[in-house]
Amino acid sequence: MSRARVSVLSRFERGAVLVAMLAAGLVIAGSDALAQGVIEGRVVAIYDGDTIAVLVDARTVKVRLVGIDTPERGQPWADRARQALTARVFRKEVRINAVATDRYGRTLGEVYADNVCVGCELVRDGHAWVYRRYSDDPVLIGLEADAREARRGLWGLPESERVPPWEWRRSARRVRGGAMRAPAVGTESFACGVKRSCREMTHCAEARFQLEECGLSQLDGDADGVPCEAICPGG
Repeated sequence: MSRARVSVLSRFERGAVLVAMLAAGLVIAGSDALAQGVIEGRVVAIYDGDTIAVLVDARTVKVRLVGIDTPERGQPWADRARQALTARVFRKEVRINAVATDRYGRTLGEVYADNVCVGCELVRDGHAWVYRRYSDDPVLIGLEADAREARRGLWGLPESERVPPWEWRRSARRVRGGAMRAPAVGTESFACGVKRSCREMTHCAEARFQLEECGLSQLDGDADGVPCEAICPGG
């Protein structure tokens, strides 16, 4: 299959992605954040294997590559996926076909560097899964199948270590949720909309609840998945 140098998602498919994200509550209907368009800028930071910071007209935009999902921090291959993304885009000029903005304030879109679809190449090289909940794009699915068959990248890992990131996140939330309900944490109940900043958190479990269950993204200033690092050191 040739290198993907054209937009992977058609106008119809972008609409389907947006509908799926609306249904999942990842974007808010009626918000101006849903405006679609092309963004161009220079990549100034790599957060993980599928999220970057792009300098656009003197402001920094956090961009989540749409249609793919890479291993989370703590999973096998997470560092390799981040390194692969860094090699492809860091300090380069990129074009982003924006789809929407998610509830964490990230722009969701296809990213192109050197006129190549970056997400496609990450999937092709075995650094990312197709995020099936939000994408059924045949190009991406075909690239994933090829990578799996050739055992490229993470597909060369033992099967027990090839846990899709969305399943890993779900399991991690269950584990942390159990810890938050343990007696050692305290008897108070957590609630969304009551507290807004790290200085209001009484302990790490509460900060994690506010970030992961309430979407209080300002608690995770460096977007590494660890909220309020003064009380949650090292995650």
